[in-house]
Amino acid sequence: MSEKKMTSSRRHHLKSLVLGIAKGILEKEVVQVKVDKEKYLSENCPPLSMPGSTQELQELCKKLHLQIDQVDEERYDLEGKVGKASKEIEDLKIKVVDLKGKFKKPALKKVRMSADAMLQALLGSKHKVSMDLRANLKQVKKEVKEESAEQVGDWRKNIEDKAGMDGRKKMFESEA
Repeated sequence: MSEKKMTSSRRHHLKSLVLGIAKGILEKEVVQVKVDKEKYLSENCPPLSMPGSTQELQELCKKLHLQIDQVDEERYDLEGKVGKASKEIEDLKIKVVDLKGKFKKPALKKVRMSADAMLQALLGSKHKVSMDLRANLKQVKKEVKEESAEQVGDWRKNIEDKAGMDGRKKMFESEA
């Protein structure tokens, strides 16, 4: 079934109706915020009476400082809670995206490129890269090992010593 398309005049009319309703809601919300603010201030902030003497003024300042400290502690605690909650929200958003499995791997195109060109593309044109690996190798001189007769010895004697249970016993005794 094909859906009927809405005419532009109908769409414009509906859009203006929605905007009018939204404007009314926003105006009510602004008025409500003002009323809530006045109510909160009248409950939590009694009218300020200025004392006449210096001592009374100092006591008032100490009292205000204590209230400020208390409010700062509450604000700090609330900021911590908000940070923790926003971190949880981000983690949950990531989980939702993972669960949906929305992302599909795109089919990659085969590209013919030499190793030098690939490294140059990865590292940028500033870096000069050469794939001549043999040039970077160390030169090692060959040493000729001469086996002396002392190292070799008589192999038959060694085998006879280790043969049988006596030989095994000797091996364990010599290791310990």
